[in-house]
Amino acid sequence: MKLSARSLSKLKGVKPITMLTAYNCPVARSLEEAGIPVILVGDTVGMVEMGFESTRQVTIEHMEYHIGAVRRGAPDTHIIGDLPFGTDKDANTALVNARRLIAAGADSVKLEGPNVPAIQCLVQGGIPVVGHAGLLPQTASSFKQAGKTAPEAQQIMEGAKAIEGAGAFMVVLEHIPYSLAGRITQALSAPTIGIGAGPDCDGQVLVINDALGLGDYWPPFSKQYAYVSQTVLDVARAFSKEVESGEFPNNIIRMTGTHWK
Repeated sequence: MKLSARSLSKLKGVKPITMLTAYNCPVARSLEEAGIPVILVGDTVGMVEMGFESTRQVTIEHMEYHIGAVRRGAPDTHIIGDLPFGTDKDANTALVNARRLIAAGADSVKLEGPNVPAIQCLVQGGIPVVGHAGLLPQTASSFKQAGKTAPEAQQIMEGAKAIEGAGAFMVVLEHIPYSLAGRITQALSAPTIGIGAGPDCDGQVLVINDALGLGDYWPPFSKQYAYVSQTVLDVARAFSKEVESGEFPNNIIRMTGTHWK
């Protein structure tokens, strides 16, 4: 059964929340079958799937496309859609674009930073909002850990509180010191979802490509549960060898006894 924003909020202090990203239908289908309660269609798609150098090249049309694909694969899972860079520059613009993501299949939308006017506008418009504090990839100058100094930590704490105060039902905390994430988690009534933020958050999220070991670089705070890039390499080499030797497709014909026309 699909969890609502309210249902997810009530899990704070009750049950850790598991979240993974997905960008296409087959992966989303597998995540739903595995019982993953929340799928984030993140603008990370720009870097891990589209080859962009940052998430800033991702457009609202890209997000609509991928959200639609994920929804078709996971019809009964709560899907969060990322508002890409520049689509929440003011409250009205954020509302227009958030409605586009909801129409594409998202149940809630996520935006980066303490953009209080935009969050309030979306919530007042009936759109559940997930906040994002700590490292903010859309505007960060580097991907180094955020909040290491006392002033930075205080700014992130205040930003997280402002995000909750504006009406967000959940807050992602990215790449900040574990102790800071723990303090923010205690300070907020809304669940926190950590990515590189330690064990004291109310839940955890991983980029699916990182978890699969798909790609040639993974953040140091991620974990690889498989190494799919190596599998792709092995399959491609095996296929090439069989084509060059003439083994493929004759081996299929021998196995099935069928000549397809």
